[in-house]
Amino acid sequence: MSELVRGTPGLVRAVNDRAALHLLLRQGPLTRPEISRLTGLSKPTASQVLARLEGAGLVVGNGLRTGLPGRVPETYRVNPAAAYATAVDVTPEWIAVRAADITGAVLGETEAPAPAGGGREALVAALRAALARVPTPEPPRRVVVGVQGAVDPTTGRLAYASEEDMAAWFFPDVERTLGAELGVPVRIENDVNLAAVAERAHAAAGCPDFVLLWADEGLGAALVLDGRLHRGHFGGAGEVGYLPLPGAPTAREAGGPYGRHGYQELAGGDAIRELLHAHGVPGADFAETVAEAVRRAGYGADAPPVAGAGALPEDEEGAPTVGGEAEAARAGLGRVAARLAAGLASIVTVVDPGLVVLAGRLCAAGGEPLRALVERELRILAHSRARIRLSAVPGNPVLAGALDLALTAAREDVFGGPPPVGGGPVL
Repeated sequence: MSELVRGTPGLVRAVNDRAALHLLLRQGPLTRPEISRLTGLSKPTASQVLARLEGAGLVVGNGLRTGLPGRVPETYRVNPAAAYATAVDVTPEWIAVRAADITGAVLGETEAPAPAGGGREALVAALRAALARVPTPEPPRRVVVGVQGAVDPTTGRLAYASEEDMAAWFFPDVERTLGAELGVPVRIENDVNLAAVAERAHAAAGCPDFVLLWADEGLGAALVLDGRLHRGHFGGAGEVGYLPLPGAPTAREAGGPYGRHGYQELAGGDAIRELLHAHGVPGADFAETVAEAVRRAGYGADAPPVAGAGALPEDEEGAPTVGGEAEAARAGLGRVAARLAAGLASIVTVVDPGLVVLAGRLCAAGGEPLRALVERELRILAHSRARIRLSAVPGNPVLAGALDLALTAAREDVFGGPPPVGGGPVL
């Protein structure tokens, strides 16, 4: 049991109430005696806590616990209607929305078209229409929006985003302005950061220091240090697409920091598709091409690649000069892994994480064979013992992470703060 802390009667009541509420979220429904035993509160104090929470509409009865000897006890649970939270994932093509009650039970999910126009009015109208497609009985306490960019906390503006894809978002004080227009509190978060938030309960469970590499059409990363997202002073931590790497054009050569250069030009979706095409692997897009390379290479879904894959001689265009279809595919996958590992080597050398999670469509298409190849290459390039895992979040990880953050904020609003340290009572 955690060390007991003494405080004013008001503080004692507030902390004990929060301890009971978070206990009910994790383990409920529970009886009064169970709440007393699990929190360390006396039975009279536990009864007082439940009475206060019922009166505030935060806890409701959940029926009788039958099948036990003696007196039939009543159980209690957090009131699902105490508050609601909504998650939004915005891409250039669509807006996905998921809403839940305060217990985390999902009320609905949908996708709506992205705004047709490029102005702020069109953006607000599209967001409002998308939110209306997953209504909550009351306006959500919190709305977290995932975007392909990040808000610079020093300016309040969206940064690290493409003008072509996100032009409607470039206006002052973007979070407060959108919140005022939509009539709900809005928080904007980088989509890769949200994927990492979701991964904390899946591939990264039990590891407080990890890196998530998002390999898709674009490249990005998220850093979780001591269990918390690290966003950086200007909100740009993890913007690894701009990372200078040997073999890729530099910002100087590309004509500026936002030109075509760095890690993105070496291992982004288009570059990977072209690389595998040069190895004779067809595919309309990078994910299809990577999946076809795995198939041609003859790797089973769970079988690691054989040692030495990717070591075939290459001509000036990077295509293998010997071997058949399988050997060419293995060589191509080896070069894909080497490119991904080149950027990861710089990241893990600086951050020293315990784990790297590979996410995004490129990594999903490559599966376990690509994961094993990346791990092998990273061991060669960097003095790091970080484990390498594939993403384990089902469905849309950006929505999952956004809902996690929205629920956390909503619960702090309604419960009066975060869970007590250690989850114990205050006496």
